[in-house]
Amino acid sequence: MRRFLPALVGLIGAAACAAPALAYEIDPLTRQPLNDALTVRVRPQAVETVAVPVANASLNPADPLDAAVPQMSAIPRETVAYNGPYGAGTIVVSTAERRLYYVLGGGQALRYGVGVGRPGFTWGGVQTITMKREWPDWRPPSTMLRRRPDLPRYMKGGIENPLGARAMYLGGSIYRIHGSNEPETIGTAVSSGCIRMTNDDVTDLYTRAKVGTKVIVQR
Repeated sequence: MRRFLPALVGLIGAAACAAPALAYEIDPLTRQPLNDALTVRVRPQAVETVAVPVANASLNPADPLDAAVPQMSAIPRETVAYNGPYGAGTIVVSTAERRLYYVLGGGQALRYGVGVGRPGFTWGGVQTITMKREWPDWRPPSTMLRRRPDLPRYMKGGIENPLGARAMYLGGSIYRIHGSNEPETIGTAVSSGCIRMTNDDVTDLYTRAKVGTKVIVQR
């Protein structure tokens, strides 16, 4: 029995490392634990991927990272009528709808499905894109590390990175519009306040939005 104990311990450790990390967040307003565990998946290197559909291919197939991304969300981006008060080039995020609008002008906007902040982590206001990065590195902010001490302090950009293919940083805040290695969360409220998109959609938006773009987040 003693002979097999190290092997058994090794198997248990491997299983723990393969599972997504779970932890209960604290509501910043009430300081009480939220009911649902927040998952931030750090995917292993051997990740199942699918090719980006040619008709919707914003990613660059010549780039090894862009050529293979996690499965797409079921929410397609589409051009829709828009009669809001904001001008062309503005990004409007409706957290209630869980949709992001890039205003095209002429009464039209591009609409994308997004993941938004979970209960206790919603926010609203006006921000500006101050920085853009392709396949960004990830350094969880100190507020997240206090809630999630199991997370890595630094993670190099790549398919397994929770920030996905592109990130657009909002002002001096901790929030970003970024891709995701969890496309199944698009259309839900699961983040700690960041706006999640599929890798294909965030890459499309990245080519349109410039540094200085105004971002309106509506609660």
